[in-house]
Amino acid sequence: MIDMRVRLPDEFRTVSDGEKNSFYERYNEVFGIFENGKRTLQDLMTEMDNSNVETAVIHAEYEFGEAASHLNKMVAQIVEKHTDRFYGFGTVDLTNLNPLSLVEQAEEIADLKLIGINLQPVFFDVDPLDHRLYPLYATAAKLGLIVSFHTGIHFSLKSSIIKNNPLYIDQIAVDFPKLKIIACHAGWPWIPEMVAVARRHKNVYLEFGGIDPKYIGYPGSGWETMFSLMNNLLSDQILFGTDWPVISMKKAIQSWEHLGLNKETLNQLFFENASQLIGKEKGG
Repeated sequence: MIDMRVRLPDEFRTVSDGEKNSFYERYNEVFGIFENGKRTLQDLMTEMDNSNVETAVIHAEYEFGEAASHLNKMVAQIVEKHTDRFYGFGTVDLTNLNPLSLVEQAEEIADLKLIGINLQPVFFDVDPLDHRLYPLYATAAKLGLIVSFHTGIHFSLKSSIIKNNPLYIDQIAVDFPKLKIIACHAGWPWIPEMVAVARRHKNVYLEFGGIDPKYIGYPGSGWETMFSLMNNLLSDQILFGTDWPVISMKKAIQSWEHLGLNKETLNQLFFENASQLIGKEKGG
């Protein structure tokens, strides 16, 4: 199995507990993410082993005042040391939308042998369609870097969720048809919009980190449009991700396996789609 999105373990981050608690106050109320204290790389690897997850993609999620370059180097350090287990996504500084600086940061991410860029514009009140970001998207497409966007709901009370509407991604996919795009969290509560975007663009993938998959199969949950297409029209665009440590791998896997999806769809979700996206061969 491939977990397409886990967080950089706490031991590699420089954010203070005060900043983290302030940002994640509602996250902790909803998910209880502080209950087991700070997570280490060993915790991540142990959970992978216990859940039969062969590979994980570590994302440098830029949410606080940490230096994006530091986060990128930490992810690259882990990937270089554990090439058999990890791939990595870097990030960029969204407090400075200087186009040339963003291009240079994308080039540095590629130089670090990371495979993508994690973007969470909403936390900086940045419009994903801001023209200053377009050189970044163009550079990512040219260098073969995947770009992941936070879509749908978030639980920080410091910014609105409105710019997480998947329709922002639609325009980016129109303008950059060769850019591989991942919609993290898969866009709820805008599920019809997210499905429409994915159906229009085969280069848009849906990742479900931070969600207990059992809700995707609940009638009345809002996921019905997407769930009804997972066994057919969307089967090659869905990706298993946990947003570890927000959701445990074992819990997420068990929930997916009890949703009633067919065996081939689960294989695509857990491995095939991700392996094609990141260029990984089974067992390699």
